[in-house]
Amino acid sequence: MKLLEGQTVGIDLGTTYSAIAQLDANGSPVSIPNVDGRKITPSVVLLGEDGHVIVGPSFERIAIEDPSRVVEAVKRQMGNKNFFVVYQNKKLTPEFISALILKKLKQDAEATIGPIANAVVTVPYYFNDVRRKATQDAGRIAGLNVIDILNEPTAATLAYAWNQGELGRAELKTKEKTILVYDLGGGTFDVTVVKYSPTHFRVLATDGDVMLGGMDWSRRIVDHVAEQFKRKFGADPREDNERLRALEQECEDAKRQLSQKSQVPVTCYHQGKTLTVALTRTDFERMTGDLLQRTRDTTELVMQQAGVTAGGLDELILVGGSTYMPSVEIMLKQVSGRTPSRGVIPEEAVAQGAAIHAAILEARETGREGRLAQTVIQRLRAVNTTDVNSHSLGVKVTDPSNKARKINHIMIPKNTGIPKSVSQRFVTTSPNQQRIHVYVLEGETVDPDACTLIGDFVVSGLPANLPAGSPVEVTYSYDNNGRIQCAAREMTSKKSAATEIVRDSGLDERGLDAFLALARDYQVE
Repeated sequence: MKLLEGQTVGIDLGTTYSAIAQLDANGSPVSIPNVDGRKITPSVVLLGEDGHVIVGPSFERIAIEDPSRVVEAVKRQMGNKNFFVVYQNKKLTPEFISALILKKLKQDAEATIGPIANAVVTVPYYFNDVRRKATQDAGRIAGLNVIDILNEPTAATLAYAWNQGELGRAELKTKEKTILVYDLGGGTFDVTVVKYSPTHFRVLATDGDVMLGGMDWSRRIVDHVAEQFKRKFGADPREDNERLRALEQECEDAKRQLSQKSQVPVTCYHQGKTLTVALTRTDFERMTGDLLQRTRDTTELVMQQAGVTAGGLDELILVGGSTYMPSVEIMLKQVSGRTPSRGVIPEEAVAQGAAIHAAILEARETGREGRLAQTVIQRLRAVNTTDVNSHSLGVKVTDPSNKARKINHIMIPKNTGIPKSVSQRFVTTSPNQQRIHVYVLEGETVDPDACTLIGDFVVSGLPANLPAGSPVEVTYSYDNNGRIQCAAREMTSKKSAATEIVRDSGLDERGLDAFLALARDYQVE
C-alpha cells in the first residue's frame, strides 16, 4: 500500500478500549492522548440525536441514555453481515461503527501531531480474512490510508523487543530469543510464540479466541449477583436494560478492584430494593475458572505447536488489560516455569507496536530523513519479519471414501511460515466433465460448511469425452502481504484458471463511498 502525504500512526482498535501511537523523532513509541488527556479511549459509541455521535462517553452519560443507542464490543461483530444497528433509518454495520471510533482517535491525535494520512491497524491473530477486510474497510471509512493490518501479538512483541533496545541493532551479537505473548483483552484472546534476533523477527505459532475476553469475566459477576438478587426478591435486574447497565458497570469496577483487594462489595438496585454482595477474590476465581482454563489450554497448545517447552522460553509477555488479574499470572507461571514480564504497558503495547511497524513500512518506502532521525530509519530498515498464517487454507473436494460427500482438503495448514506455495493433484469426478469449480476455504474443520468461503473460480472449456479421474493440479500461494494466489489446471487439455484474493476491501467501492459520505455527515465528539 502506497503511503500518502501526512503523518503515519499505529492504531489498536480494541473491543473495550482503543489507542493510537507514533514513533517520536528519537525512535521511541509514544501513545497519543485523546482530548481528555487519556492514552486509551473506550470503544463505546453513543448514537445521539441530530447526527451527533459520542465515542467513549462517560458512564454517567451512558446511564441517562436509551440503551438501544449505546453500541459496545462491536469488534466481536466485525465481518458479521447479519449484525447492524438502525440509526436515523440507516443500517450501521460493524465496519461503520468501528470507523466512528477510528475517526475519533484520528481527530484527537491530529490536535497533537497534525494531519494523519496513513495507519497500521491491529487485529487479533485469529481474525479470519473476512474480519480483516472489515477492519480495513473501517479504516478507509474513517479517512485513513490503511497501509497494513497487523496481528496484535506481533505488535506487542515488536514493542517489547524495540523497547529492550535490541530490535534493528545489527551491531549487537545478542542470541536469538524465544518469547511467548499472552494477550487477554476486553473481548478477544491471543497467544503467540515468537523468535527474534536484532535483525529477524519470526512467528512460530499462534492461536486464540475472538469471543473470549475480560468482559466474559465481568459477566460472571453480573450473573452471580443477579441470581442472588432474584433468589431474595423474586425479580431479575437483568430484565431491565437500565438496571443491567448499572450492574454491569458495578461488576466491572469490582473485577478491577479484586486485582488489588481480597474482597469487594457489589451493590445492586432494582425495583426499589437493594442487595449488597460481598464478593471475594476466591469466589471470583472459582466462578471464572473455566474461562482461565480455556486460555491455559490454548497457551499449552501453542507452545506444543511451536516446539517449545516450559524451560525453552526466554520471556513471557503480558498484554491486554485483563492480564492484571492475579490468577492469570499464577497460571502462566505454572505453565511456563517463569514469572511473566511487565516489560510493556498492557493497554498501550499493541498500539505502540503498530506504530513501530508503521515506521518500518515508512522507512522502507521513503528511506528519507524527515521527522525521524536517520539513525532511527537505519534501525527500522534493518528489521526483517517472518509471519505465519493464522487459519488453514483448503479446497472443497469430493471425499474419496464417500463420493456423496464434500470435504475441506487443507492445502496450507495454519501456523505455516509465509510466504508459502504448494501444489497438489486431484482428479475429475465424472465422465465428460465440462468445468471444474474451485472453492477456496479458510478453516480447520473437514466440513466445508463450517469453514469460510473466501474465493472461488472456474476452469471451463474442458475437452469433450474427458474421462473421470483425469488429473487436475491445484496450486495455492500465500505471500507476506496476505495475498492468496490460487490456480487450477486440467492436465490433459492444459486448460487453466486462477484467482487472486487480496485483502483490499470487503465492501465494494459503491458501499464504501456511501459510508464515507455518511461518516462525514456525523459529527464525532
